[in-house]
Amino acid sequence: MTQNSPKKIINELLVEVFNHILSIEQTNLKERGVNLSMNEVHVLEAIEKTQEPTMSNIAKRLRVTVGTLTTAINRLVTKGYCERASVKGDRRKVVVELTDKAKQVLKIHEAFHNEMIDAAIEDLRLEENEVLIESLENLSSYFKDKY
Repeated sequence: MTQNSPKKIINELLVEVFNHILSIEQTNLKERGVNLSMNEVHVLEAIEKTQEPTMSNIAKRLRVTVGTLTTAINRLVTKGYCERASVKGDRRKVVVELTDKAKQVLKIHEAFHNEMIDAAIEDLRLEENEVLIESLENLSSYFKDKY
């Protein structure tokens, strides 16, 4: 690969954009009084978006092991962001529920993403750039299919 090959440039840009988003979002959360890592916020988001938020379903959504998720959930329970609850009718099944404290964090998280996308659309005039949108859709599909 040559020094300025398209592959190298694309790789650098994707990494840079990804790192900028995480860094800016982490700063945004801290400024709003949220003392959680981005990983913890993404666990909360996965709990919220998982139809039946059992440990195995959440772990599958996050593409991590149940053991890795257990460590994160234990921290979040200790911090008061989620609770474990037995499912009515099947005491063996346990779901993870968000507390009001977690729901507030997720509102902040969603607002950040909305502001970021609104700014990107306005500043980059993305509504005129179907090629970028199509490329991002293709990239997203590739990662979903491959990983």
